[in-house]
Amino acid sequence: MAEESFQEKTEPATQRRREEARKKGQVARSVELNSFAVLFAGALFLFFAAPSLVGSLSALMRHYFSALGSAPTGAGSSITMIRHVSLQILLVLGPLFLVLVVVGVLINAGQVGFQVTVEALQPRLDKFSVASGFKRLFSRRSLVELIRDVLKLALIGTVAYFAVRAEFDGFITLTGADPVGILTVMGGAIFRVGIKVILALLVLALFDYAFQRWDYERSLRMSKYEVREELKQYEGSPLMRSRIRQVQRELARMRMTREIPKADVVVTNPTELAVALKYDAETMSAPTVVAKGARLLAQKIREIAQTAGVPIVENAPLARALYASVEIGAHVPAELYRATAEVLAYVYRLRGKAHAETASEAVPGGAVS
Repeated sequence: MAEESFQEKTEPATQRRREEARKKGQVARSVELNSFAVLFAGALFLFFAAPSLVGSLSALMRHYFSALGSAPTGAGSSITMIRHVSLQILLVLGPLFLVLVVVGVLINAGQVGFQVTVEALQPRLDKFSVASGFKRLFSRRSLVELIRDVLKLALIGTVAYFAVRAEFDGFITLTGADPVGILTVMGGAIFRVGIKVILALLVLALFDYAFQRWDYERSLRMSKYEVREELKQYEGSPLMRSRIRQVQRELARMRMTREIPKADVVVTNPTELAVALKYDAETMSAPTVVAKGARLLAQKIREIAQTAGVPIVENAPLARALYASVEIGAHVPAELYRATAEVLAYVYRLRGKAHAETASEAVPGGAVS
């Protein structure tokens, strides 16, 4: 515990640490980037759809204002009319709301991906602690957020001031203009000012996103002690991992010891490497490496092969190629077919000659029947 307390968190977070933080809802997300995306999408939608929206709302208002004189009186009738008007306005503005919702979801997914978790919504006692509240109030994050908000107000105010000043000349021409002309000019001016302010927010949003990523990575850092403890917890201690690897090597050697006597040939380097090959035309599509080893293990393979009567052929290039590129239990690759076939053909010729000599000795007169 003492070691953990005094160690600095200098190590990058492991993948498991990141996954646990994500399950708890701890992700790097910029609210400013979300605000910019929603505002920009809404402004673009209004730029292209404003004439249609204004026309629909105007027609709706004219219809209901013209029907006020003949509308029935009473509280119930008024409530029904208000409800009906609200529904019609919602239908007209529905596409705008849908665009804003879709953009909001996509910008969040682009930052943190799709992750559904309720752990962040669970009540925590430290949120009601006065000490924890003061700690959060005077934390580095709070200071950065304060500076960000001040810069945000200053930036928006400055950009809006110069944007409105640039529109003054257009306002002068409104003297004596009809209401439609005034609304058209004012609408265009408001849109241009809004776009400039929104683009200014983009600069602030990018800086905020960069800070959120940096602060998130910093909050996930681990000490060397934590990395070692996590490794022990999920993968065992170094001694245990070493023991597991030793047992795996022993099991592999036992399997090879059983397979070597079944091999057709052992290709050697001649002393440094040994590779045992087996080929059965009925069950195998290509020769298979059933055992391989270097130095002491190569010597062991040769001894087992000699005891079992498996032919040993010296072919240094083929032995090196098979040892380097083919795992135990895998087929010989196509580029080594020719060299492997020559070795196997040589072994088959030796076996055929041995069988013929044995048969000639067994038949009187030395003839083969």
